[in-house]
Amino acid sequence: MTPTKIAAPGRFITFEGIDGAGKSTHLAATVARLRARGLEVVETREPGGTALAERLRGLLLHEAMSLQTELLLMFAARQDHLDHLIRPALARGAWVVCDRFTDSTYAYQGAGRQMGAEVVARLEALVHPDLQPDQTFYFDLPPALAAARRAQARAADRFEAEDLAFFERVRGGYLQRAQADPRRFVIIDAAAPIEVVATAVATGLLP
Repeated sequence: MTPTKIAAPGRFITFEGIDGAGKSTHLAATVARLRARGLEVVETREPGGTALAERLRGLLLHEAMSLQTELLLMFAARQDHLDHLIRPALARGAWVVCDRFTDSTYAYQGAGRQMGAEVVARLEALVHPDLQPDQTFYFDLPPALAAARRAQARAADRFEAEDLAFFERVRGGYLQRAQADPRRFVIIDAAAPIEVVATAVATGLLP
């Protein structure tokens, strides 16, 4: 039976973690859970989510480029995503569930690429000074375990091909963000059995 749609304020939920943490599986389950409540839910991802941002995603994942170009393209894709999908959906009261957002940029470019949080913050202030996720699920996993999972699942893209030291820095960047904003972040032990992780996400989700 199709659930009755109910009116509710728009919410912005993000899923974060290093590649191989398993967040995508639980994101899909969360979208299904919210839709079962009768909510309009927009499922999306970064980089990507709009036609232009998806084209930029292809460049970011597979084309060699400077660190500055990489960072600027991330925010260019994000600007289009916000303008044409995220902000309109939130304005009409939908819930937006996004695989990665600016926390990923702090972790990957700021910490992993060692560009620093300050340069990311300046671009964040330009692109979305007024918008942060209402809730962020961070899937924490040791980089060595994440690498083993990725190797079994798919060929590596430009980011996934980085070494363990890179991913250790990324993980540290994520943990720093999570510890600085415990109200927004829900830290998930992604090394736990899948059913334990699923329960943690379900119980942590905003009402």
